Amino acid sequence: MQKNAINLTPGGWAQATHVRTPSELLFISGQVPQDETGHVPDDIEAQCRLVWANLDVQLRAAGMSYANLVKLTIILSDRSHVKPMVAVRSTIFSDAVQPAVTTIIAGLFDERWLVEIEAIAAA
Repeated sequence: MQKNAINLTPGGWAQATHVRTPSELLFISGQVPQDETGHVPDDIEAQCRLVWANLDVQLRAAGMSYANLVKLTIILSDRSHVKPMVAVRSTIFSDAVQPAVTTIIAGLFDERWLVEIEAIAAA
């Protein structure tokens, strides 16, 4: 599979991601900041790290990694969470591997959740 980020932004995301001849697609439901015991961290950075860890579990189950991500939809409960979310996301991706991203500010299903991320991956 060939994947090209189109029009990378200084904010660390691509305007578009062009995937040539993928043989596999993985659609990942919204991953939330809750661990297997039901624990939800209090702060946004810890919640972001947990969401990324939960995404990683789904990717690995399909034999993929963060490098296979082509589209993210990030839902935040408040605009004030954008900078911490971007800071955590920047530890996940290099400049060369940037998926297309949409960020939405909205209420989430559980009021303890500050972030949720759904994704599409291709291989």
